[in-house]
Amino acid sequence: MAYFLEQLYFHISISVVSELKPSQLVITLANTIRNIYMNETSPIWEDKIYLGQWQTAEGPQAAVIGPATGEVLAKVQTATPVDVGRAALIANSAQQHWATLPFDQKAEILRRAAALLKERAEEINRWNIRECGSTAAKAEWELQVTYEQAQMAAALPMQPNGQIFPSSMPGRRNYWKRVPIGTVGVIAPWNFPILLAMRSVFPALAMGNCVILKPAPMSAICGGALMAEVLEAAGLPEGVFHVLPGGPEVGEALVQHSDVGMISFTGSTAVGEKIGETCGRMLKKCALELGGNNAMVILDDADLDAAASSAAWGAFLHQGQICMQAGRHLVHRSVADKYMNKLAERATRLVTGDPWKQQVHLGPLINETQARRVEEIVNRSVAMGANVVAGGKRDGNFFEATVLSGVTPEMPAFGEEIFGPVAPITLFDSDEEAIALVNASPYGLAAAIHSASTERAQRFAERIRVGMVHINDQTVNNEFQVPFGGMGRSGTSGRFGGPANLDEFTTTQWVSVMEQGIQYPF
Repeated sequence: MAYFLEQLYFHISISVVSELKPSQLVITLANTIRNIYMNETSPIWEDKIYLGQWQTAEGPQAAVIGPATGEVLAKVQTATPVDVGRAALIANSAQQHWATLPFDQKAEILRRAAALLKERAEEINRWNIRECGSTAAKAEWELQVTYEQAQMAAALPMQPNGQIFPSSMPGRRNYWKRVPIGTVGVIAPWNFPILLAMRSVFPALAMGNCVILKPAPMSAICGGALMAEVLEAAGLPEGVFHVLPGGPEVGEALVQHSDVGMISFTGSTAVGEKIGETCGRMLKKCALELGGNNAMVILDDADLDAAASSAAWGAFLHQGQICMQAGRHLVHRSVADKYMNKLAERATRLVTGDPWKQQVHLGPLINETQARRVEEIVNRSVAMGANVVAGGKRDGNFFEATVLSGVTPEMPAFGEEIFGPVAPITLFDSDEEAIALVNASPYGLAAAIHSASTERAQRFAERIRVGMVHINDQTVNNEFQVPFGGMGRSGTSGRFGGPANLDEFTTTQWVSVMEQGIQYPF
């Protein structure tokens, strides 16, 4: 009954926020009652984990805490390092059959998964809002992009997967082909828990691998359990996909397991470095998409209205909890005041609050630790001479959209990845100085350059060390068909998206064929 009432409350709340018509509300509530009574009184993931199918586990249940209110939303069954071994054993047993399944059958399963994401959109978005503090718009966008990732992955199995090479040896034929890695471990973050998990899961499956997903503890439902339900319902064979919620010990066991051939990790640079070290020692492939301290460069001929609009989106979307966030605003001195005022005006108009209960632009930060960290970076920078132009205040896990002026390179607001809704402004007097400021960061994920001259902006782009540059746009860009990734402390040289997925989630094999044997000198 408690679960029934909780689900009913969820639907009434989201219906009010979405301003549904009375007839739509009645249909929604009727569907809720029907679904609850047709299924278990509590979700299966409360006491089971997904090891190719739902199974009991020895780990404790973990509470899922809503960041907006601090209330317990649900409980999930967690895994242990022992379960990692179980998953790896099952996956390795299932992988060869999955790899040899005809490409059209793999594609059909992935297309069904994409369709199920659409069918279950209301439920998935609801958990994204409640679990992660996402606004409704952010949750809807994330699910749409994940749907596109699934559709793209469905096309991968039918792509050409090899080449023919000439040989200097008479009678020899050479061909080279991509082959699955085997079992891929995916460790996903909490900020975009669905997209940043499934952008690895879908293409890895498409290329014939089995996958073990470890979602972040703060987003284990929308970023883990619900994805297991989707792929199971899509007809994925047993043993091919696994979801192991848990803490760092589960992630460590996954990285260290000898039967896991690759790790795809999205998260902090500090953790990524440890994973890279372990994978290097084990000669294991790894794809690391890590932090960023991304520059928004405003040259003296920029359209300031367009620049301020791009900057507000890049800095404040999802409370700034994005690796591509516009974290450093480098502005030519001659236009700095106008830019600052336009950006501050936009910041002050943004509404902060619980996205489950009202229409807001900014929801909560993921937890109090992160909120206090953002507050500390702002306060330390102000103590060193920065000025708060807009925002700057914290209320629990909520932090206002904030604009800082007078930020210099020695301040934490310039040098650290804030991961919060803060736009620090630093001035420059020439393109050369701006290029040096961009490259002063050890990170190298994304940058944006605003200028009336796209030629000038492209020359600028050629001299900065970042993996993605967006001209007359903002830093938070993602297109499923374009390779995505950074340089430096933002990650390894691996890429996600489009043709890069073919290389990222496979290894290669050279096969030479002699129709008849030959006699060598000995």
